[in-house]
Amino acid sequence: MKFLEIIKVIMFGVIQGITEWLPISSTGHMILFNEFVNLNLSKEFLDLFLVLIQLASIFAVIFLYFRKINPLKKVRGELKLNKDVLNLWSKIVVGCLPLFLGVFLDDFIHEKLYNSLIVSLALILYGLIFIVMEKRKEKPFVKKVSQIDYKKAFLVGIFQILAIIPGTSRSGATIIGSLSLGCSRFVATEFSFFLAIPTMLGASFYKTVKYILKFGLNFTFYEFFALLVGFVVSFVVSVFSIKIFTNYIKKHSFLVFGYYRIILGLVLLAYFYVINPIFFGIK
Repeated sequence: MKFLEIIKVIMFGVIQGITEWLPISSTGHMILFNEFVNLNLSKEFLDLFLVLIQLASIFAVIFLYFRKINPLKKVRGELKLNKDVLNLWSKIVVGCLPLFLGVFLDDFIHEKLYNSLIVSLALILYGLIFIVMEKRKEKPFVKKVSQIDYKKAFLVGIFQILAIIPGTSRSGATIIGSLSLGCSRFVATEFSFFLAIPTMLGASFYKTVKYILKFGLNFTFYEFFALLVGFVVSFVVSVFSIKIFTNYIKKHSFLVFGYYRIILGLVLLAYFYVINPIFFGIK
């Protein structure tokens, strides 16, 4: 049984590593996957597990983009501050400011909206938005991340708040926000990655501390091993997922993700309504 559980943990890590960076909602996929493949973990520990494998995905971004986000550079053997990178980080911080509102809504959202109906509807809604965005004829005028000003960064941050609703997708919300402000697909994607670093680091730290204060660090060997395996798998898969996604988006649109979201959302609605209506709150 433990071997089977570790296989499930690996599957969760793979799904996290893939879906975190595609605009299809990692949280939504995790919630729905857990409906069908239940991990033998308490609800509280499962929440911590999902937070930490999400953190692994962030480390993958830091690993891949370290040169672009490292504010220190060597000049004649001396470390000096890179003004361009500092400017980028100042815009990232501005883009994260609206998220303070999300901190106050986190418990309410987690209690009331973390269900299959909300996930399904959010998948469909944002799938339609992606299709509408891609059907526009306007050409992007922001073709470099450095061209994003503070106003645009803040507005994209407002879009990022929408991601607290499961099924929305943090990357999906920020990409839609950036596209609506005239950014190219590649710029929208890359800026979404950068915004994810402080956003998800902060969220992971906040939720981990909450768990530790409430339950302590009394992990069983299996729980510790599950965390380790899930973390490593999520990191490795995220590295490959980010590389493949960024190469894909250089030549293709987001239409495939829009259609995928709609199809998945409709399938899930049909499944939960016909086979398992209890997920709609119908007793």
